[in-house]
Amino acid sequence: MRTPLSVHPRFFKAHGHGNDYLVFEEGAGPSLTTELIRRICDRWRGPGADGLVVVESTARGAETRLRMFNPDGGEFERSGNGLRIAGVYMKHLGRAGDGPFFVTVGGDRIRLEVAGPDAQGVYDARADMGRITFPTGPPFVARARVNERGRVALKLMRPSGGRGRGGGGAAADVVEVVPVAVGNPHAVAFRRSWARSEVEHYGPMIGTSEAFPRGANVQFADAPAGREIAIRIWERGVGPTSASGTSACAAASAAVRLGLVPAGPVTVRMEGGAMEVDVDPDWTVRLRGPVEEVCFGEFAPGFLKGRGTPGQRADST
Repeated sequence: MRTPLSVHPRFFKAHGHGNDYLVFEEGAGPSLTTELIRRICDRWRGPGADGLVVVESTARGAETRLRMFNPDGGEFERSGNGLRIAGVYMKHLGRAGDGPFFVTVGGDRIRLEVAGPDAQGVYDARADMGRITFPTGPPFVARARVNERGRVALKLMRPSGGRGRGGGGAAADVVEVVPVAVGNPHAVAFRRSWARSEVEHYGPMIGTSEAFPRGANVQFADAPAGREIAIRIWERGVGPTSASGTSACAAASAAVRLGLVPAGPVTVRMEGGAMEVDVDPDWTVRLRGPVEEVCFGEFAPGFLKGRGTPGQRADST
């Protein structure tokens, strides 16, 4: 975490297809330490979340600045769902109207637009994610790791009891991934189908490979059908995730790059639900999908002072 950050103890919670974030305001309150972030995101000992978004204090009339944190306490570049949830928060409080507005995150200026809510409290939220790239070197990809086909080939130990895809019970599989940058690093692997067990096995191996110096979010994409693709996600600093906005953008862009789908609208189906990604010929992408508000809350003073054990759960009796 770069600059010490204090936040108000009140928060807003919402999710996009099960990928949930808590939104905080910068201000007088607890210091947002790595330990506290882990406690907040813990599913059993805190309110639980896939990440935090902090709305930084700005001068009146200035554009809103955001910072984002993973459940492991690390700060990261951006999240498509985190951005859209922050947009819903701003509209909920009357800080944004029905038209487009802008926020800054990770040094990038992002255009948001939020409509709703409907009777069930669901918003239609859009984010212009900017121009994606396919990195061939630092900072997101190690030097000399991208081959002539624009992919990184990784030799990975196969799941226990499985057979290597090379046949003959080989001890390792070669998995090829397409590096994509959506302001944050991604690695997209295409195949006819992926089991959840393979996502859980290969995800951390790919995401923490030395080929990706800053780590990577990994998308396991099925071969597209028409203008639709289905993906499973292993998210950096989180693990298997039901949905991810930047993952949807990365997978759709990689499919266009490989000629598997034409440029234009692509429906990306994830375990939590579908989002629409528009991929322009110049690689500018736009993300659209639902955001459901959950609650506003406030931490008890004791929670903010306590020292729990993140990630541990009491046995049932």
